[in-house]
Amino acid sequence: MRLRFAPSPTGSLHVGGARTALFNWLLARRAGGSFLLRIEDTDRDRSRPEHTEAILSGLRWLGLDWDEEPVFQGGGIERHRRDALRLLESGRAYRDFTTQADFARARKAAVESGTGSVARLARNLAARIPADEERRRAEAGEPFAIRFRVPGGETVWDDLVHGSTRFANDQIDDFVILRGDGSPTYNLAVVSDDAAMAITHVLRGDDHLSNTPKQILLYRALGIDPPAFGHLPMILGPDGKRLSKRHGAQAVGEWAAEGILPAAMINFLALLGWSPGTGEELLARDELIRLFSLKRVLRKGSVFDREKLHWMNGQYIARMADDELAGALRARLREERTRRGAVEPGDDEAPAHEASEDATLGEEGFRRMAAALAPRSRTLAEMARQARPYLGPVRSYDPKAVRKAWMRDPEATAATLLATAEALAESEWEAEALEKALRSLAAGRGIGAGKLFQPLRVALTGVAASPGIFDVLLILGRNRSLGRVRRAVRHIRRAAADLPSR
Repeated sequence: MRLRFAPSPTGSLHVGGARTALFNWLLARRAGGSFLLRIEDTDRDRSRPEHTEAILSGLRWLGLDWDEEPVFQGGGIERHRRDALRLLESGRAYRDFTTQADFARARKAAVESGTGSVARLARNLAARIPADEERRRAEAGEPFAIRFRVPGGETVWDDLVHGSTRFANDQIDDFVILRGDGSPTYNLAVVSDDAAMAITHVLRGDDHLSNTPKQILLYRALGIDPPAFGHLPMILGPDGKRLSKRHGAQAVGEWAAEGILPAAMINFLALLGWSPGTGEELLARDELIRLFSLKRVLRKGSVFDREKLHWMNGQYIARMADDELAGALRARLREERTRRGAVEPGDDEAPAHEASEDATLGEEGFRRMAAALAPRSRTLAEMARQARPYLGPVRSYDPKAVRKAWMRDPEATAATLLATAEALAESEWEAEALEKALRSLAAGRGIGAGKLFQPLRVALTGVAASPGIFDVLLILGRNRSLGRVRRAVRHIRRAAADLPSR
């Protein structure tokens, strides 16, 4: 079994192409076959090397490895021309000297009269030219296209997804296979390339369904057995229409930049138009390979649900081992620093009087932070954003959190935080002891634990929401925690002094 993914380098790798590549890859791996890559770069005006690299980069990020060197369609143009000339010589194709403008006028007249055969219009126009005049004009170098002579009857194949499929040939125009400038059209190039690559199965989107009868006819005219064809359901937007940029469709690279994990993206794409039949949704790559079958590919389109992708990604983040999670977060932070052209927040960015209070977060603290943030993060971007308060001094406090947690009674809050710092300084630095110390302090001051925990949370992180307060304390460590509490007290007292007197 030899399958291929054949993108055009006129843009990046988007969701639809990635899903097509994945299904071909899964089928090849499931059957022990080959997954090949062909870059269809014959559109010279729109093809770009940077687009090719973006496609390759997207496939690498997804982990969809190919088995042979990529084939570039532009390298097969001479073969395409030879195949077109073979069809011309055998009478399966003919020369068409009609200009596009003349053809358009003739087509309009045929439609308006209601008597002309539109499907065979090009053939009828070409037949008006005597054979000797046709040869003379060709030998004189007058440009002409080569059109395939579509036979009568119908074209039938057993589609790998849709089952028995048939097209009436009289509904197919005699289509151009070689343009007047000598360049091949899509259908001829694809057939010639797939034959040269010994492709046995062609799995692609439903939008190619109308091309398939043309390609099967070309295979047969060239004396080549067609591959098996299967057409995948379209990916739809929430409105039930084909997924597009208006639905927020993104290139694979943009999903990576958003902090989606490759494993989650692979899992999500696999379920767009395919069902494992087990009721499971979270499936590792090896499970997808083991379970994948064209029999369970759906015939109807599937809706791209952005929220479900984020949910699934969050599940993958939450299931990562501590070392893997910490490594992924570090990599994400490095990427963000590179994009910003900045350095990682830490001692070197802290004002001199604050540096001693906010020593760099150690390896154990970083691992603990990543583990605490994982259940709260749906993407690595979210996790990196939530990590920032722990990676350097708290440079600002969320105004809404300050008003609610500190400024209703700033002097009482400052006193409570100072007492909290004293209790923390005397406690052992482990969760059970810290909890006992703070709950005892709250009881002694006659306040609920929440009245103590929330001002402390804002002091430690600058925001109102965070992992559990004892996780935060353990992440930051004794010195960082106490330094942040004292700094918060100074901030509260400065802010209180600026308040208008009542």
